[in-house]
Amino acid sequence: MEENTASGLREQQLRRKRIRKIKSTIVAGMAAWILVTSILTITLLVKLFHMENRLNELAQSIISVEQVVENVNEKSAPSPEGSAGTSNMPGEMQDGLENAHKEGQKQKVYLTFDDGPSENTAKILDILKEKNIKATFFVIGQEDKKSKELYQRIVSEGHTLGMHSFSHKYNVIYESLEAFSEDVAHLQSYLAEVTGVTPEIMRFPGGSRNQVSNTDMTEFIRFLNEKNITYYDWNVASGDATSQAYTPDELVENVMNDVGRYETSIVLMHDAANKSSTVEALVPMIEKLQEMGVELLAIDENTTLIQQIPADSVK
Repeated sequence: MEENTASGLREQQLRRKRIRKIKSTIVAGMAAWILVTSILTITLLVKLFHMENRLNELAQSIISVEQVVENVNEKSAPSPEGSAGTSNMPGEMQDGLENAHKEGQKQKVYLTFDDGPSENTAKILDILKEKNIKATFFVIGQEDKKSKELYQRIVSEGHTLGMHSFSHKYNVIYESLEAFSEDVAHLQSYLAEVTGVTPEIMRFPGGSRNQVSNTDMTEFIRFLNEKNITYYDWNVASGDATSQAYTPDELVENVMNDVGRYETSIVLMHDAANKSSTVEALVPMIEKLQEMGVELLAIDENTTLIQQIPADSVK
C-alpha cells in the first residue's frame, strides 16, 4: 500500500516537472518571439526613416535639377526681338526689362543661405563679419543647443533671419494647407522664443513654383498673404543646390555671370553640412562683387520682390 502511494507521488512529481518544463519552454519561446519581433520592428522603422529622408533628399535634388535646366533653357532661348539679356530667369516678379541693370544704376545684391543652421553656419558668419557684409538666412527647425546659439548669432550680428520650414520635408509640409500652416507657425514661434525676433519673411522649399507640392501653391501664398509674411525666391543661383559637384571657382562664376544682368539680384546659396564648396567660394565671391561696386545687403522691407509666382496675383 505504502509502495503504491510512494509510486503515485513520484508520478505526480514527474508530471508537475514535465508541466513546469513545458510552461518554461512556452514562456521562453514567447519571450524569444517577442524579442525577435521587436528587433525586426525597430530595424524596419529605422530603415523606413532612412528611406523617407532619402526620398526627401531625392525630391529636393529633382527640384534643383529642374530649376537649373529651366534656367539654362530660358537663358538660351532668344528674346522676341533677338536682343540679349532680356529673357526672364525663373524667380523674377518683374520682367527682364524692368529689373535689367541700366548704366549708372547702383546694383543691389542679396546673398541668401537656405537650410541652416549647420556645421558651416559659424564659418559663413565669420566670413561675413570679417568682410562687414550682411546677408539673409532662411533657416529650418533645429532644437539642439548649438543651433539655438547660431540662430541668436545670426540676429545679434545684424543679419536677416527668415523661415524656410521647420521640418524641410517636402512630402510633409506640402501635403495640405493645414500641414503647411502648422509648420510655419511652429517655426515662427520657435525662432521668436529662441531669438526674441519674429521672422516675417520666408522662402518656400523648392521655390514658390516647385513641382513637388501636392497642393496648389497659390493656397500657401494666399495663407502667407493673410499672415503678412513675405516670401522671396531668387533670380541668381550659385548652383550649390544641385547634385553636381561644382568647384568653389565654378560657384563664383555661376553667380558673377548673372549678377551683372540685374538691378536687384537675390542669390541662392545653401548652408548645409555638405556645402563646404559654398563656404570656400564665399570670400572670392564677395571680393568680386565688391570690385563691381554693388551694394551687398540683407533682405528688408525695402527689398525688391523676386517671386516666381507674384504674391499680389493671388487673391
